[in-house]
Amino acid sequence: MPNRLINETSPYLLQHANNPVDWYPWGEEALARARDEDRPILLSIGYSACHWCHVMERESFENDAIAEIMNRDFVNIKVDREERPDLDAVYMEAVQMLTGSGGWPMTVFLTPDGKPFYGGTYFPPVDRHNMPGFPRLLETVSQAYQNSHTEIQRVTGQLTEQMGRTGNMPRGTGALDESILHHAYNQLATNFDYQNGGVGSAPKFPQSMTLEILLRYYANGHNDRALPMLELTLEKMARGGIYDQVGGGFHRYSTDTFWLVPHFEKMLYDNALLARLYLHAWLATGRSLYRRIIEETLDYVLREMTGEHGGFFSATDADSEGEEGKFFVWSPSEIEVVLGNEDGSIFNAFFGLSQRGNFEGKNILNITVKAADFAERQGIPLEQLVGVINRGKEALWLEREKREHPLLDDKALASWNGLMLRAFAEAGAALERQDYLDAAARNAEFLLTSLRPAGKLLRSYREGQAKLPGFLEDYSFVADGLLALYEATFERRWLDSAVELADEMIALFWDESAGAFYDTGSDHEELVIRPRDVFDNAQPCGGSVASDLLLRLSVFTGNEDYAAKAVAPLRTLAELMGRAPAGTGRWLAALDFYLSTPTEVAVIGPSSDAATAELLRTVNGRYLANRVIVGADSEDAATASGLPLLEGRGMVDGKPTAYVCENYACQLPVTEPEALAEQLGAR
Repeated sequence: MPNRLINETSPYLLQHANNPVDWYPWGEEALARARDEDRPILLSIGYSACHWCHVMERESFENDAIAEIMNRDFVNIKVDREERPDLDAVYMEAVQMLTGSGGWPMTVFLTPDGKPFYGGTYFPPVDRHNMPGFPRLLETVSQAYQNSHTEIQRVTGQLTEQMGRTGNMPRGTGALDESILHHAYNQLATNFDYQNGGVGSAPKFPQSMTLEILLRYYANGHNDRALPMLELTLEKMARGGIYDQVGGGFHRYSTDTFWLVPHFEKMLYDNALLARLYLHAWLATGRSLYRRIIEETLDYVLREMTGEHGGFFSATDADSEGEEGKFFVWSPSEIEVVLGNEDGSIFNAFFGLSQRGNFEGKNILNITVKAADFAERQGIPLEQLVGVINRGKEALWLEREKREHPLLDDKALASWNGLMLRAFAEAGAALERQDYLDAAARNAEFLLTSLRPAGKLLRSYREGQAKLPGFLEDYSFVADGLLALYEATFERRWLDSAVELADEMIALFWDESAGAFYDTGSDHEELVIRPRDVFDNAQPCGGSVASDLLLRLSVFTGNEDYAAKAVAPLRTLAELMGRAPAGTGRWLAALDFYLSTPTEVAVIGPSSDAATAELLRTVNGRYLANRVIVGADSEDAATASGLPLLEGRGMVDGKPTAYVCENYACQLPVTEPEALAEQLGAR
């Protein structure tokens, strides 16, 4: 018989709707029962693409005997961490303080008022590898709650006193200068893997925001060594198993240091951030490899991760048919059956397939030799090899489509959609892909209608239902994406919507006394602490994007209050940025923008005019990390209203015209792409 999760929309919660566990979603019904019956709460947090979450479900939550203990002694609450990042952040901090580590599935035991007193991550069904079996743990925790109230009060008191301290740093007042960027680069250079790329060792995460700092550092002329570090990483990832060589898009991370064996889930945010990183690298270097990766990744998102409503889906699972990675791996014989002996033999050799395999007896496709070198070694023309690869990837994709697919988490999250919106907007403008711009516009319409039905932004959407109040990351990421879409299209409504969301964000999340944004709004339900995550991890934190967004909006609008609110958190985190760049990549990007003199570009001319397109191609076709661009079809006062860069700007001699400015002081207007390129400069 289904439990209460059957009425939820989250695919993760629905996975557990038929467990024998009497699951509740987080809410007043469950919390009230815990208070009324003085029962401890068992809070289980995970997400749909989490491999070990599935394992614990099969082993424990589908086990009638274990479920009986849970139902007898606890009020059991299941949470999708992607829907409730606030709960995940609060209780993950507690688990890390209790155990020294964290992860998912997360298992936390709470008092009826929501205070944590014990927790961990995955627990096996029986004692194993120095871990207590879950039934024994349940019995122990239940007895402790019944018999050791004083000790539990002591533990909860200590924990809640310590929790949230990272986010409540004293307000900073020091100067911000380039020494912070230099310290950050030195840290990255010290921990860089000069053989395989990336920072640190296995497991190895893409860390796209950290890699973006290397590109900025190079482009600013600080150190030419930063570019080879970036390029080594981008090439190793693009040729490794972390990249889906058949279907495009990146898996979550590599379990080894070589980028070969991934954790096979695909997350929307990874692909949004990596698509932008490869785009910026392509703009800076012109390497065709990077353009291929950008387009294959975004084409994959359009094909497999986009709903009819224009929203982007959240993730695909690592598992299919109960096995991790089964959907993505191959044997040499399978490929030869599909491609034929001749093409199959070449394809297998190029992508490193063997009878032994490189993953549990099967093969993850990866490239260890550049195509030109491989063709020379094999004594075949490069054009023939490229033909075999392209035909083979298309044929294998069609064959793979016949397999049982990993679970698709088809909920649309506002924040992750905002990240992908920016990726499509930037790529559409730079690559001149109208289909990408169309996808971005459809997504923006979806976000501003389906996820903002009554004025306030909501968090999650699935099957016609939007729910949960938006968090700081939702507001900042969506506004950030809308601003990028304005720069790509010059449609004023996108900029106006970005400003509206930014103003709402300030009203709901800004705390003047702290000089910082909190992750939950002032009207949010009261939790044990009010969370404020300051670290950029797998995705940027809401605060770093808010600072970056407001710095750029202050240039667009001339609103100096935006800049003041952006800079205050940067001062607070100045020391942390220099010391821990791997966890503050987006903050460092915002700092770089603040320390720079951004290039301000205004383009006036009909969008249908080929000369206007040439001017835009000149701007959008180069890497300018710190720039803002505004535009209008003509000298329309309504279009220019509130935008200092457009006021008083017009076409020269009736020709589409570009203005390159700094601090609103402009060079002479130009009408020729060559003159514009000279003013923009090039590295």
